[in-house]
Amino acid sequence: MENNDLLKEAKQYGFIQDQQVWLKAFMNYPARKVGEVKESEDDSLLYFAKRYEMFQEKVNGLLERISSSENKGSFLMKVLHMKEQVGNYDALGNFEEIYHTLSKAEEDINDTIKQNREKNLSIKIGLIQEAEALQESIEWKETSDKMKELRATWIKTGPVEKELTDEIEERFKNALEGFFERKKNFFEDKKQMQNRTYERYRDLINKSIGLQNSEDWENTTAKLKELQNQWKDIGGTLPRATTNKLWTEFRKAHNHFFERLKQKINREKTQSRESFYEVNLQKKTQLVDEAEKLLQQKGLGEAVKRAKELQAEWKKVGPVHPSVSDTVWERFIKACDKVFEMSSLEHYIRKRQMNSAEKPSATDNLNARINALKEFIKSDRQELEVLETNLGKLSDSPGNDSFRNMLQGKIRNYNRKINTKNQLIEMFQSQLSTVK
Repeated sequence: MENNDLLKEAKQYGFIQDQQVWLKAFMNYPARKVGEVKESEDDSLLYFAKRYEMFQEKVNGLLERISSSENKGSFLMKVLHMKEQVGNYDALGNFEEIYHTLSKAEEDINDTIKQNREKNLSIKIGLIQEAEALQESIEWKETSDKMKELRATWIKTGPVEKELTDEIEERFKNALEGFFERKKNFFEDKKQMQNRTYERYRDLINKSIGLQNSEDWENTTAKLKELQNQWKDIGGTLPRATTNKLWTEFRKAHNHFFERLKQKINREKTQSRESFYEVNLQKKTQLVDEAEKLLQQKGLGEAVKRAKELQAEWKKVGPVHPSVSDTVWERFIKACDKVFEMSSLEHYIRKRQMNSAEKPSATDNLNARINALKEFIKSDRQELEVLETNLGKLSDSPGNDSFRNMLQGKIRNYNRKINTKNQLIEMFQSQLSTVK
């Protein structure tokens, strides 16, 4: 929305009284103060209208996420929280419309939750019926897999109404436990069949060896894990020495394959990480380039505002390769420091010249800034000397590591500030030579 339209919107929903910005009453919400006039009244109204646009964007973003999500119930608390913000968010705009929009979203979510619980009940009843039909089966492997599948589906299925939860949980639990208890008893009897047990172990070992050099990674992983599950299900009462020998042979084939898989994954991760670093470096380099041009392309107030925005954007960008991390960071923070130091300097000069009746010459202005920077540097050097003295007195005890790191960080900051001020002095001195 253009600024003129925004201002018109702001005046429709807000007003200025005693240099304070007020939001008009709506629904059951009384009129309330949202801020103060900082510069002009129109600028202040426009600022809070833009804040309303930001809030509206947040609401729209939430509604889009709800619309595209299969698990709409997870957004209920977010909607309720945003409705609470309608009554205390400092902005000017049509909050009544947003309130009704959020109320409709809340109603839809509650309807969805109710429908889902009815659907979940139907699914769980079906799972119970399947489990009860299988609990007397003697197809141990297939039925075990099916029971595990039913249990996994049960866990993934959402909740039902609280008054029904205990009843259906108990029925499902009894069906599964009844089958697995019978299976346990069967395999305890089967331990006496040593020859058959041995042959089953050998079969799993041979299958594992046949798969250990496969490059069909996904399918082979699933097959090997299935073989591991089958190994666990064999049971048996073989002598310990025989069992250990068989297990060592079986495990060797599996370790061989999964070590190869691990190496493959590490190679892919390295390639992905390098690509990730490169993308982040491009983003950070763009931020650095913009920061270094702020004082040439924008007024000082806008430059300060944009520098803060750039710092916020910097935090959102991921890491870059360690070999260039310090370099790109130093460029960025120095560029931002230059903007902030210039802002502090101009604020100081304005205060000094505020009560002066005479308008200073260009030469006087430049000399005033040079002298002010020198005084600032003098103060910074005094602080730096104190920090360096404290660091020198600090013992090498590991307990002091945190404090030592803090001191070293402050020393770096002061050195950087001093360097920035020296650069500004050089700039003003260069301008002074052209004025003379």
